[in-house]
Amino acid sequence: MKTIANVIWLILSGFWSCLAFIFFGVLLCLTIIGIPFGKQCFKIAILILAPFGKRIKSNFGKHPILNLIWFVLLGWWNLISLLFVTLILFICIVTIPFAKQLFKVAEVVAFPFGASV
Repeated sequence: MKTIANVIWLILSGFWSCLAFIFFGVLLCLTIIGIPFGKQCFKIAILILAPFGKRIKSNFGKHPILNLIWFVLLGWWNLISLLFVTLILFICIVTIPFAKQLFKVAEVVAFPFGASV
């Protein structure tokens, strides 16, 4: 079941979202300061490519300063957009599983440092 859900996810939005995070990850890796942030974009891209069946362990305390910098510069607008789309997906009964996966992804998008997929 998770394979079918991941294929549907990939076709509808996962591919384009993955490409966007890879693009921003490459841009961030062009600077030495942005390399740790670019790596987190790649982690999010892998998660957002096929989120069904994956578990996330968050450890905010592992890198609190980097998480706060990420949230201030990048995370808050990503989080708001993901939560907005999640609310839209919760309206229709058929798309509730996809909304749950976006909610799971939103946790990593907000604070990716220390999170493991």
